[in-house]
Amino acid sequence: MLNRLWLLFAQAVTILIAVWFVLITLKPEWLAGANVTTIVDSVTLKERDDVSSPNPGSYHEAVKKSMPAVVNIFTSKSTKQPLARKDKNKKSDPFNQFFFGDTPDAEPISSLGSGVIVSPEGVILTNHHVIRDADDIDIALYDGRKYKAKIIGSDPETDIAVLKIDAKQLPNPITLGNVNSVHVGDVVLAIGNPFGVGETVTSGIVSAMGRDHVGINTFENFIQTDAAINPGNSGGALIDTRGNLIGINTAIYSNNGGSMGIGFAIPINLVKQVMQSILKTGGVTRGWIGIEPQNLSHELINLMRLPKNTEGILVSAVLEGGPADRGGMNPKDIILEVNNVTVRDIGDLLNKVSELNPGDAVDFKLIRNSKELNLSFRIGKRPKQKT
Repeated sequence: MLNRLWLLFAQAVTILIAVWFVLITLKPEWLAGANVTTIVDSVTLKERDDVSSPNPGSYHEAVKKSMPAVVNIFTSKSTKQPLARKDKNKKSDPFNQFFFGDTPDAEPISSLGSGVIVSPEGVILTNHHVIRDADDIDIALYDGRKYKAKIIGSDPETDIAVLKIDAKQLPNPITLGNVNSVHVGDVVLAIGNPFGVGETVTSGIVSAMGRDHVGINTFENFIQTDAAINPGNSGGALIDTRGNLIGINTAIYSNNGGSMGIGFAIPINLVKQVMQSILKTGGVTRGWIGIEPQNLSHELINLMRLPKNTEGILVSAVLEGGPADRGGMNPKDIILEVNNVTVRDIGDLLNKVSELNPGDAVDFKLIRNSKELNLSFRIGKRPKQKT
């Protein structure tokens, strides 16, 4: 009898323990114990704190500061000429493809790009090729409002355009950075409207500074980045991790029209220089001497019997009546220096002369008939280039 009672007791205890384990696993709230409540509450509070604080390494604050100043640009024209700068006879050239690609040969033609608000008065920076030949320009703000824009001026040689909209309560303009604070390896963010999907942020690093000889613009001094940039990003912002504008995205190296990790932005120092000139005069005035220059190759150096380490520019032709012609420069002259600074190639010469004001006196060091020669004359105004 005693053994039977002990067996019943053991079975009852086993059943109770099993029920307790089932309840604590599946329905802990039924037990309503103080310890369980405390654990659940502490976990809940911890989750709330994680949601409200930024993730480690996040660039949210930089994007929050700058993104409202980035706008979407929609352009249209009534002709059958494409807005994008792409030569269909040069499909193999990866630099012929700009961000917003080809537009169909139909009427009306429409295209898209991006821009950046830089003043409370509604001044907007973008690329020249975004608005080139456009009959109608619409600006869509971050909050969805839309306005018509007018062109204040543009500079095709640097691919910069300045627009203006008449609007109230605009987002805070973007803060302009300093290119001297930008270094290779810095993290950067590209903001724009790729493929028309809406405002998008991508990240990467500065791959190179002062990139030239790319063959995109007349005056080149690009920031190269691997931040993903796609059609529709033209004219958008390249910012640093503090949310400051350090460049205007302008082009990509691509064989298929999409991002391949090589993008180019016009640095903010050049952008500011062009923008200020456009706001002041409606355009950009540059120096000009009126010659056709040619880079010195090893073959030319040997042919002209110059020292092998010669750095300079060959004057292939001189425009009759131009500043160089009036100043005594001749074809076959070799330009070695401009204002006592060595000239290494055509881009170097172009930049040095264009930075001067028309009417300024400029000194040239030349080689003519194997002898060094110094010339000084006043430069002229660079003619307006075809867009």
